[in-house]
Amino acid sequence: MEGDLDGERTHCGRDWRLRLVPLRAAVAILAALALLLGPSAAGAAGSPSQATAARVEIDGKNTRFELDLTRGVTAEVFTLANPYRVIVDLPDVGFQLKPGTGQESRGLVSAFRYGLFAERKGRVVIDTVGPVKIQSARMSRIDGSDGIALKITLEPMDAAAFGAGTGAQQSPPAAATREAREDRAAPAPKGKTKPVIVIDPGHGGIDPGATGINNATEKTIVLAVALAMKSVLGETGRFDIRLTRASDVFISLDRRLKFSTDAEADLFISLHADSIEEKAVAENIRGATIYTLSEKASDEQARLKAEKENASDLIAGLENVDQSGKDQVKNILIDLMKRETSNFSADFSNVVASKLGKATPMSRDPQRSAAFKVLKQSHAPSVLIELGYMSNTRDQSQMATPQWQKQVAASIAAAVLAYFGKRTAEHP
Repeated sequence: MEGDLDGERTHCGRDWRLRLVPLRAAVAILAALALLLGPSAAGAAGSPSQATAARVEIDGKNTRFELDLTRGVTAEVFTLANPYRVIVDLPDVGFQLKPGTGQESRGLVSAFRYGLFAERKGRVVIDTVGPVKIQSARMSRIDGSDGIALKITLEPMDAAAFGAGTGAQQSPPAAATREAREDRAAPAPKGKTKPVIVIDPGHGGIDPGATGINNATEKTIVLAVALAMKSVLGETGRFDIRLTRASDVFISLDRRLKFSTDAEADLFISLHADSIEEKAVAENIRGATIYTLSEKASDEQARLKAEKENASDLIAGLENVDQSGKDQVKNILIDLMKRETSNFSADFSNVVASKLGKATPMSRDPQRSAAFKVLKQSHAPSVLIELGYMSNTRDQSQMATPQWQKQVAASIAAAVLAYFGKRTAEHP
């Protein structure tokens, strides 16, 4: 028993119901798929459904994406352009897929990734080689199993017919609207007596960041260092420590900035790990780098790095609605100069470089600057620390070890202590 997407149609059966509702058929198809399997399909009331396998099959000119679930859930499927993507939102779904799943190009699909888009909200982002139409979307029982297979068939189409895609509307897409409503706000300190340190582990959830050998991911390594930093700094009793994320969940760049603002941060530290795509030189480039905000990048590599990090929302399937990035950076920089925040960021960068260099190798040019969106913080000094290169075997191998993670966390924590110690001495 299965349901097909062709106009508005509802199929009902004895054990389950599949309802398909296209919302913008004039451009393409935006569909909501609902599958109710008795009381167990209550979602949030019970354990999450699990995605256990995923595959891409070629059917003539068309390509079919399939995802096996332990039980049915409500799914939302839509397309986006710039770049071309198919987004599959799956509330209350976890992922138990084999490492490396989704990295192979096949048919109309160049790659796909998956993970938590928000708490208890799974998402699959399917990168396509060009504009595609959702020809059909269906859920059906897996033979010999209680599981459910979600099958989405894609067909090629021309860019003019695709337009902006089913997810591009005058108002924000449903997913973006939900994210805004469910924003993770940090409670503002009431009469705070301690400096607030916001530690920002980059990427997360559906956005793994850079991937190294044995499918090690940037998001996992930076979270481990962030948690270790929180532990070390927490033991001093001198700071109020906040993490933008404490689990493997995606947090948009805007939400990270809002979190810092709401927390009235006195210092913002974003943690990342770099990667070089050119394999011929990857093994020759390693070490940590500290970035501060500037309108003009200190060098071409810094500029490219900022562009890559600023595109993380696109990686997770969000539309790029920031059409005035350069103007915003310029305005923020003016404010930064007025409040001397940029000088404080530079001071902290100097301290981090001296402390971090004792715990791990540093890059050839360890202090750089560029227009990183996450560093647009007029209220607090901020730095972005690239802990090393996932593309370098030596760097990635050591970054994956708990011993290295604790050593690096301790060195950055020491920099925080030294920085605030200097500030206190200068302004008792």
